[in-house]
Amino acid sequence: MPRALLSVYNKTGIVEFASELINMGWDLVASGGTQKILAEAGLPVTPVEQLTGMPEMLGGRVKTLHPAIHAGILARATQRDIDDLNANGYAPIKLVVCNLYPFQETIAQVGITVQDAVEQIDIGGVTLLRAAAKNFFHVTSVCDPADYGKVIAAIKAGGDVDLATKRALAVKAFAHTRDYDTAIHAYLARGTLTPILDISDELPEQLSIAMQKVETLRYGENPHQQAAYYSNQISDAPFGGKIHGGKQLSYNNILDIDAAWRAVSMFGDPTVVIVKHLTPTGIASADSITAAFPAALESDSVSAFGGVIAVNRQIDEAFVEALGSLFVEAIAAPSFTDAATELLNTKRKNCRLVEIPQPFDGSELEIRNVHKGLLIQRADMGDPDGTLFKTVTERAPSEKELEALQFAWKAVQHVKSNAIVLAVAGATVGIGGGLPSRVDAVKLAVQKAGEKAKGAVMASDAFFPFADGLEEAIRAGVTAVIQPGGSIRDTEVIEAANKAGIAMVVTGTRHFRH
Repeated sequence: MPRALLSVYNKTGIVEFASELINMGWDLVASGGTQKILAEAGLPVTPVEQLTGMPEMLGGRVKTLHPAIHAGILARATQRDIDDLNANGYAPIKLVVCNLYPFQETIAQVGITVQDAVEQIDIGGVTLLRAAAKNFFHVTSVCDPADYGKVIAAIKAGGDVDLATKRALAVKAFAHTRDYDTAIHAYLARGTLTPILDISDELPEQLSIAMQKVETLRYGENPHQQAAYYSNQISDAPFGGKIHGGKQLSYNNILDIDAAWRAVSMFGDPTVVIVKHLTPTGIASADSITAAFPAALESDSVSAFGGVIAVNRQIDEAFVEALGSLFVEAIAAPSFTDAATELLNTKRKNCRLVEIPQPFDGSELEIRNVHKGLLIQRADMGDPDGTLFKTVTERAPSEKELEALQFAWKAVQHVKSNAIVLAVAGATVGIGGGLPSRVDAVKLAVQKAGEKAKGAVMASDAFFPFADGLEEAIRAGVTAVIQPGGSIRDTEVIEAANKAGIAMVVTGTRHFRH
C-alpha cells in the first residue's frame, strides 16, 4: 500500500484528510504532535521513530532527519533506487504533508526576543518539503490545508495524484520554503543582532524581501488594474496601524497617506499635511493641529478637495469641527479620541480613519521597481549632519525670514521635483511641483499663492539653472530664498537676488523627489 508522511504544525483538517487516505488504503506515518492527534482520533498511524529506530532528540528538534525518511521520499522508480531501499529495509513515501513552525507569526508579536524567534525556525519541515518537491515526478508535496480536498479528489479519480498537480504543488512548496527563508533572513538582517554583529550602512549585496499580503484591494491606480497591499510584518491593516472607520483604503489612498505621513513625521511641532496625488497642497505648523489646519487648507483650498490629511498629534473633536465641509478621502493620525472617531464616523462615514502609531523614521530601504530590476536607496530624512545655511547675498535674511526659510526648506523636501514652495513662518502659501521646468514650478507656486506671495519666502529643492525662476518669484514679491546652490550660473542667480535686494541662503544639499 502507498505510504504518506504527515508532519504538520497547523493541524486544520488533518484528521479528516488522514481518514480519507486510510479509507483509500494508504499507510500513514506521522511525527510528534501530528501522530498524537491522529492516534487520539482512533486512526492507525505509525510513529516516525518506529521507522527510524531513533527517538526524538533535542526536545523535538530532531525527528525526521534520517535516511529511513528521506531515502523513502527521494527514491525514484528505478531499479537501483528500489534495491537501495530494500537493502536497508526502507519503503517509498509517495505523499508528504507538512507545514512549518509559525516564524512569521512569532516575530509579529510584541516583546519577542531573538531567542524566541530562532526557536521557531523550522529545519526538518523545510527539508521534508524540499525533498518531496524535488522528487515531484514520484512524490506529492502538500504544504497548505486548502489543498487537501484537491489531493483526495485526484487520488480518488486516478489512484494517484496526476503529474501536473504534483508539479503545481511542488511549485507551491518551493514558494512556501522560499518565503519562509526570506522572512528569516530579513528578520535577522534588519538590525536585530546589531549588538553582536557589525552591520555597516552599505546597501546589501543580496536583498531579501519578505512580504505578507494584508489585503486584496478593489483595484489599482485604475479599475482595470489588479492590486493588493503587502506588509513586511503580519498586520490587519496598512501601515501596521488600525482602521477606525470609512470605506476600504484604495491603492491611491495608500500612496497619498504614505506621502503625507512621511512629510508630517518630519515636523516636531503640531503639524497638518494635506496631500493630493502624492503632492502636498498645504503644510502648516502651529500650537495645535486644530490651529494649523486652516493655514494648511488656505495654501491651496481648491486642490485640497478630495485629498488626504495627516497630522502628528491625536485628533479630537475640535479638529473634526475645524474640518468644516471639506471633502476628505482619508485622515491619518497617531491616535483618535473616542469622541472624534464617533463624530467622524457619523458625519463622514466614508472617510477612512487610519491610526498609525509610529512616525516614519527612514529605517527601511526605499524600493522602486524598474524594467527587469529594482532601485534601492536609503530614505531622504532631511539634511545630513554638518549641513550649513550660508548666506550668499549682500543682504542676510531677517530673523522672521530665517524662520520661514527653515520651514519652507523642510516642506519642499516632500514635494515632487521640480519642487518650489512659497511660505511664511509655519505655513506654505503656494506649492509648485512635479514639473519638468523649474521656472514653470515657480510660476505655479506663485499662481497658487496669489497676493500671499508678497513678503513670503521661497524654497527650491535643487539649484536654479538660470535666473528666470528667481526673477518670477521676485516679481511676485518674494523677499528671501533658500536653495542648494551649485549651478554653473550661481553668480548670475546671486546677482539677480542682489539687484532685487532679497536674501538668499544656500545649503549645499539637494532634495529631489521623483
